[in-house]
Amino acid sequence: MPFELHPRLSKSCHLIGKSGGCQILLKDNAAFPWILIVPEVDEGIEDLHQLSAAQFTEVVFLIRQVSGFMSDYFQPEKLNVACIGNQVRQMHIHLVGRSSDDPAWPETVWASEIKPKYDKDEIIEICVRARIDLDLSEPT
Repeated sequence: MPFELHPRLSKSCHLIGKSGGCQILLKDNAAFPWILIVPEVDEGIEDLHQLSAAQFTEVVFLIRQVSGFMSDYFQPEKLNVACIGNQVRQMHIHLVGRSSDDPAWPETVWASEIKPKYDKDEIIEICVRARIDLDLSEPT
């Protein structure tokens, strides 16, 4: 069966591009720099240790690349990385930039009621810059 992005992720994110067997998504919450990496793996593979050694290496290397992009582009004080799937079981890795002046500091971003959406120009700018910096294939 072909890979299908979970509806909750596709509803709340914009596809930046693809790298290898992963989709890179921009979370549509302009309050926080927030990117998700979604490995295109079989249903039932939910945690990093379930990946093959090759997939694990690819995903961890991509986390490193995306972290570098986020640090350079958004310049957060701290970058949080987590593979959490309590509500969406499809494997996905959150990379969230945090700063002491963000609206949820020091609490979690998930508890924040503040969820402004990016405007179209911001989405385009972030996606274009990420595609160039990360050498991503264009979304289809």
